[in-house]
Amino acid sequence: MGRAHARSRAGVNGVPGRSGLTRRLSRRDLVVYGLLFIGPLAPVGVYGVLDARTDGAVALVYVVATVAMAFTAWSYAVMSRAVPHAGSVFAYASRGLGSTAGFFAGWLAMLDYLLIPSVAYLFSGIALHALVPAVPAWVFTVAAFTGTTLLNLAGVRVAARAGFVVLVVELVVLVLFLGAAGVVLATEGPSRPWLSPLLGVTAIDTSMILGAVSVAVLSYLGFDAIASFAEESTGDAGSVGQAIALCLGVAGVAFVAQTWVAALLSSDAPAALLADPARQGTAFYVIARAGIGGWMATIVAITKAVGPAFAAMTGQAAAARLLFGMARDGRLPKALAGVDDTRGVPRAALLTTAAATLAVSVWAARRSDGLSLLVSIVDVGALGAFVLLHASVVGYFVVRRLGQARLAHVVVPVAGALVTGWVLIEASRVAQLVAGGWLVAGVVALAVSMRRAAAGADGVGDV
Repeated sequence: MGRAHARSRAGVNGVPGRSGLTRRLSRRDLVVYGLLFIGPLAPVGVYGVLDARTDGAVALVYVVATVAMAFTAWSYAVMSRAVPHAGSVFAYASRGLGSTAGFFAGWLAMLDYLLIPSVAYLFSGIALHALVPAVPAWVFTVAAFTGTTLLNLAGVRVAARAGFVVLVVELVVLVLFLGAAGVVLATEGPSRPWLSPLLGVTAIDTSMILGAVSVAVLSYLGFDAIASFAEESTGDAGSVGQAIALCLGVAGVAFVAQTWVAALLSSDAPAALLADPARQGTAFYVIARAGIGGWMATIVAITKAVGPAFAAMTGQAAAARLLFGMARDGRLPKALAGVDDTRGVPRAALLTTAAATLAVSVWAARRSDGLSLLVSIVDVGALGAFVLLHASVVGYFVVRRLGQARLAHVVVPVAGALVTGWVLIEASRVAQLVAGGWLVAGVVALAVSMRRAAAGADGVGDV
């Protein structure tokens, strides 16, 4: 018994702690994590931009975006069933395309997972500072970081329960907004035609709609984090895929409903917003205040201040699982593959992720342009990883024949890769340059990893 205990403490292959994660998450918990990361009110911040660009057809944009993201959700569902590992896209690409492609898939996803929590913490800090101007934004940022990091370290079930409470509050606020808006529309009528959120106020320009979709799909990023918790799911092999599909479906309905109602309440013409970009960021709050009341705008603002902190909590946890999976497979330092014996969480990976997100968050919070800098680069990593995800489906089922191939294993991932690639092309120049620099750093990290592996093999051969 003493030897077994010592082995548990020492881990496997020199990795501290246990080598596997504990299955504690139900399907509901997985959906909660995904919806928390996305945020049920995600369109609030970009509503004005999309309304201005599409002549008011903002709901149509989210319908198209939901369909576009369904290709990626399908690929995640298929690969999570075939390769139910914590490494998510790293594990999928490794099996379907080879270890080198797997490393770069994980490396690109890491850029996304490390920066999204920083953006979310910063957003919370800025929003709470706007509500309480006497407290600096960076203080709120650190407070949000500290509270949610402690929840993650307390265990995945504890974090999921806290996240569930926050998610329920966000959904209640969304229902409250839709209900209050429904009363106003029923008694006073809409400010725009009923079908304008689908057809536009005057006429639809297809190129404008497609350009707006490239912005709208960013609202969905985060549902893929569900796959990072595959080894902690208590369900069968299909549970992760089902949770991903359900998460995307709920988000799509929520996004279309709130943007449709907001457009009907808006007293501003899309052309007026297009001519005054400074008003686009607060357009949703202006609609809530003017169309429903100041109390509604305040409730939405508070929810949007607190919600991102828990989105960051989910992102931080997903990033830790990604580091854990890559370290366990020898692509990152083995110390990151340890699992805490008591809480069952990858503590070293969590603390590493936390340190990175805190440093970036505080740095950005102390810059006037910090938020815009982060937002400009945060999504390119995820989109690049999505392209490799789709390629891994073809590689796994069609090229390597590790599973029974069907026509869908070619058609769906190819369509998904085309959509994702198009969104990447539409990304900002700054984001593309940062992603390029990150890839160069990945080449260096891979070379170091391979050299260490070769040195280790030589050492074993000499014994």
